[in-house]
Amino acid sequence: MTTTYRFPSRAFAPAVLAASALVLATPAVHAQAADSPVGLWKNIDDQTQKPKALIRITEKDGVISGRIEKILTDRPDAVCDKCTDSRKDQPVQGMTIIEGIRRNADDATLFDGGEILDPNNGKVYRSRMRLTEGGKKLEVRGYIGAPLFGRTQTWIREE
Repeated sequence: MTTTYRFPSRAFAPAVLAASALVLATPAVHAQAADSPVGLWKNIDDQTQKPKALIRITEKDGVISGRIEKILTDRPDAVCDKCTDSRKDQPVQGMTIIEGIRRNADDATLFDGGEILDPNNGKVYRSRMRLTEGGKKLEVRGYIGAPLFGRTQTWIREE
């Protein structure tokens, strides 16, 4: 006796196609995360080695910006009292601190040409970022003049 299996219904076909598309798209999402700084990052203080904030990096028309989404220290209500621009005395949480950064044309892991604000001292520095460890970490450098004269923080991808 021969048993024949019949596909139950054509009603399942869209669900099977949708599931297949999701499985196939998942590696593409991970690949995009590995070569883009877009996402949520935990910044680690370069002096204390402790987490300071969660920073959301976004991209619009090829320009990268970042804002503080959540402060992780004991001062979640901090304001930028040392800022000298429109951010003076504004809450640090929710503040845009990265502006104008673009992907470097010669190095796909490097993003530069913009600025970063240090809300602790109110100063704005030139900035560059480099993805490391397959996009799991981001080296963020703020500097005056040449990149040689500055400091680097390593941020860890949260999502």
